[in-house]
Amino acid sequence: MGASPISHDSNLSLQCEGLAIDTTAIRSLDWDRSRFDIEFGLRNGTTYNSFLIRGAQVAVIDTSHSKFKDTWLSLLKEQIDPLEIDFLIVSHTEPDHSGLIGDLLDLNPGIEIIASKVAIKFLQDQVHRSFRSRPVKSGDQLDLGINKSSGISHSFEFISAPNLHWPDTIFSYDHGTGILYTCDAFGLHYCSNDLFDTSYDAIAPDFRFYYDCLMGPNSRSVLQALKRIDGLPKINTIAVGHGPLLRDHLTHWVDSYRDWSSQRSKGNSYVAVCYISQYGFSDRLSQALAHGIGKAEAQVQLVDLRASDDQELSALLGDANAVVVPTWPVNPETDLQASIGTMLAALNSKQWLSTYDAYGGNDEPIDSVANQLRNISEKEAFGPLRVRQSPDSMTYQRFEEAGTDLGQLLNRKKTIATMKSLDGDLDKALGRISGGLYIVTASQGEKGDQRRSAMVASWVTQASFKPPGLTVAVAKDRAIEGLMQVGDHFVLNILKEDNYQPLLRHFLKRFAPGADRFEGLSILDNLAKGGPVLTEALAFLSCRVEQRLEGPDHWIIYAVVEQGNVADPEARTAVHHRKVGNHY
Repeated sequence: MGASPISHDSNLSLQCEGLAIDTTAIRSLDWDRSRFDIEFGLRNGTTYNSFLIRGAQVAVIDTSHSKFKDTWLSLLKEQIDPLEIDFLIVSHTEPDHSGLIGDLLDLNPGIEIIASKVAIKFLQDQVHRSFRSRPVKSGDQLDLGINKSSGISHSFEFISAPNLHWPDTIFSYDHGTGILYTCDAFGLHYCSNDLFDTSYDAIAPDFRFYYDCLMGPNSRSVLQALKRIDGLPKINTIAVGHGPLLRDHLTHWVDSYRDWSSQRSKGNSYVAVCYISQYGFSDRLSQALAHGIGKAEAQVQLVDLRASDDQELSALLGDANAVVVPTWPVNPETDLQASIGTMLAALNSKQWLSTYDAYGGNDEPIDSVANQLRNISEKEAFGPLRVRQSPDSMTYQRFEEAGTDLGQLLNRKKTIATMKSLDGDLDKALGRISGGLYIVTASQGEKGDQRRSAMVASWVTQASFKPPGLTVAVAKDRAIEGLMQVGDHFVLNILKEDNYQPLLRHFLKRFAPGADRFEGLSILDNLAKGGPVLTEALAFLSCRVEQRLEGPDHWIIYAVVEQGNVADPEARTAVHHRKVGNHY
């Protein structure tokens, strides 16, 4: 089936295409969206996918972003009279999928909304009107009946999938077509006219990046959802909420989720990052923390204080090695107040504890929350993370780096054991591999809302002549790793043999979360694309990331060199000699 794009703006367009018998996909294509939640620098835009299914009765699954209000509603009217729509299945209530629910209710107030119990509660606060609704959970069904033209019976079975990536998520499986509708899960931010995942190589990096940002921090929840999916009949297609629909390489995508989540969920120790859904910036800030923890190969569990029942909350927090909690409203509603009490009662003196500003507008002061935590445990994971203005890129970077520091703290014993585990002779021999000394710098965003970072590198080598290319090995827990995705630019600063020590000492020191790595240094910000050039460097190379190869503890970044210059043609590159081969 070919794509049918309907353009109404150079940056925004619509696609309406038959997906299966009696089933139509309506995709809102947002070609130039550059940021989404904590995912910085989206390179390929995104889509917001909704679906129309005609049985004896008619259902719509999800709507779209409010920026598509006029065109999406017009296109829907071309497909069907809104008064003929019987049901709206809400996969979850994040605004990019639910932004037009109120407008659809204006056209047909009699639509019955099918959603999780939590989602219906959220929608009551979101659309500010009464509506017909039916809460569903795993195993519940909705029978649309037989379409007289096709003879196909469309009966939906629902699966609860909380925390993927919102607490109210449900999956919907159509027994008539074998299509599983998963909204955010299995999705990717990739905008193209391809309805399906025909080009594996093109979308694979964005699929993995999306998983790492949004699903990885919920790996335990992913595995629970996969167990429920395994009980379904054959799945022909996964109809996702973002990006192309998964059909041509379906087994690979599902197996990847299973493998990645299993790796992340090994062991019993974990960090519980609490948040309050639909309060301030708590959702997104908690995701940034969880993403940073995951980068350090530590286990993490996101816990919604609003949606978790008391028993589940006590178990998740009581068993955690570390717990991070948000500030909460000064006068919380009764249910949330009870959850906060349950949370505080579940914490214990053996845990690492810390707090962050939810920035909800009327928060309990963060110092008051921090003092309550100190009275429970003297083990502070990190200092209170204060948010004094609407979070920007630097705020999310600071939270992510705080999470990485916490993950490294929990893994300290394991790291030391690993360093001692190699055979002595092998370890010494491996350490004889030498390399140059470099500072990798990278930046994204505009001045005033710019995210930038740097790291010392010695595992760098030229990898191709035409085009000129090189590889850099980047540890998975490096802050800069998130700025070196496919399509990103970075700068390789080559250090000089006779003056590298001051720069090396500067970049090897431990930086506080969100600290400016370049403070006190002489740099050139606009000389090279991708990041600052250090004026004391021997030479620089501006590089564009082409591919990423995943290793056990490093990403191998292959990049094409686009620009470069040498400051001192007579000088030599600094060289790094190690004595052992199992740490830097």
